[in-house]
Amino acid sequence: MNWTQYNDKFLSNDTGGWSGHRRFAYDLVRFMKPRTFVELGTAAGTSFFSICEAVKDGGLGTKCFAVDTWKGDPHTGYYGDHIYQGVSDHVNREFQGITTLIISTFDEALDKFTDESVDLLHIDGYHTYDAVSHDYTTWLPKLAPNGVILFHDIALRGGDVGVYRLWDDLKSVFPYIEFDHSFGLGVLFPKGHMEAFTEIIAQKESFKNQYST
Repeated sequence: MNWTQYNDKFLSNDTGGWSGHRRFAYDLVRFMKPRTFVELGTAAGTSFFSICEAVKDGGLGTKCFAVDTWKGDPHTGYYGDHIYQGVSDHVNREFQGITTLIISTFDEALDKFTDESVDLLHIDGYHTYDAVSHDYTTWLPKLAPNGVILFHDIALRGGDVGVYRLWDDLKSVFPYIEFDHSFGLGVLFPKGHMEAFTEIIAQKESFKNQYST
């Protein structure tokens, strides 16, 4: 299946909730070579940086867009401008020509992308069931045929967090891969998938063990 584990040495030493998925995200991008990547909810940038590193190291032509208000929400807490400034400084230093930071709500950013233009979409915004369902529904038309959607925190339960509820609905209908560690990561193929993913999806239980430690 020509999947390669690169074991990249990441520029950031972040140990937050997304850090356990950086190796998979890096390898995924090197494998599928998306033309356009959009992230909904970037905060301090752990996930975004890992994907940008894959683009840079692989010499790929991927354009990477981060969409966020950089103000926080009731789940993450609210924060000041220093978070955005840290992300901006890092991408300007390491990923010039690859990245675009869009300071807006997810809905406001929709018009910046044509339908079926996004090959890889990461949804990691406000985590109520209604909010994540809205993000999925409104951005699905932007996803390209054979595109991939990533959902973080599919294993997180408690309070009004509802990503796991949407994930359970979606994986009963569409091909998927999922990881339980680091609060969970769902990989969804709602518009078909590249032939190269067929074997991986068929062996998803053994495949996820490669990234669970």
